Amino acid sequence: MQLTPDIEKLIDLAIMEDYSMGDATTDALISNETIGSATVVADEEGTIAGLSLAVRIFQKMDSSLETTVLIPDGSKVTKNDRILEISGYLSSILTAERTALNFLRKLSGVSTETAKYVDEISHTNSRIVDTRKTTPGFRALEKYAVRMGGGHNHRQNLSDGILIKDNHVKTLKLEGLNLTGVIQKAKSNASHTIKVEVEVETVEQAVEAASAGADIILLDNMSIEEMRKAVESCPDRAVTEASGGINLETIKSIAETGVNLISVGAITHSAPNLDLSLDID
Repeated sequence: MQLTPDIEKLIDLAIMEDYSMGDATTDALISNETIGSATVVADEEGTIAGLSLAVRIFQKMDSSLETTVLIPDGSKVTKNDRILEISGYLSSILTAERTALNFLRKLSGVSTETAKYVDEISHTNSRIVDTRKTTPGFRALEKYAVRMGGGHNHRQNLSDGILIKDNHVKTLKLEGLNLTGVIQKAKSNASHTIKVEVEVETVEQAVEAASAGADIILLDNMSIEEMRKAVESCPDRAVTEASGGINLETIKSIAETGVNLISVGAITHSAPNLDLSLDID
């Protein structure tokens, strides 16, 4: 993972939240001269992401600390698996512990949740993609974690592509444009490098959008049967994407309709943190 200036600022903020006035517990109990080692271990099954952030936090807290990454990001772990070793002043390790684990647990939670969806549809050609429903300030990190879980990224931000949603269509209807007209306006005003995606709610709208030249057809909240008909009705050049209320119970049947992409907001906005801990050796 590339630690960009924005991510470095996020790490600095997290450290400041925990350490701006020192560590009262460690300062009162642990000698600054005590040397030892500790290991981050898994307390449950999951997929790991965010190790470079954890390493960076320990090193920022104390540059003399030595770290050894035992498994790469994207690795699957089971209970008691060892993930990361840290050695040096125990006072520094204990002070950085929670900040490092907060990042590691959060991103590993996203990668773990993503992997569950990816595993459910592994027998199909569909891909799991994320959305912009991310934690403010954490988008790049959470989207990285999605990739570590075997998923793929949708738009990073609003400039990455044109996504025509129902509110855009309703707004342009006031100018007298129908769905075809909206798509044609978008394509005429966009750079040749920008793709146009259109959200539709019926098979008829999907066919119209494809005929108007949309690159991607977003099938929003459709039933399985409607989705299957829409996929069959759209030409091969148009990519189809399923969206709306998708969960682990429905993902398999959705993928089996033949849809190309399945966007799941839950893998970022509702992923539980993975249970990890740090043990002094």
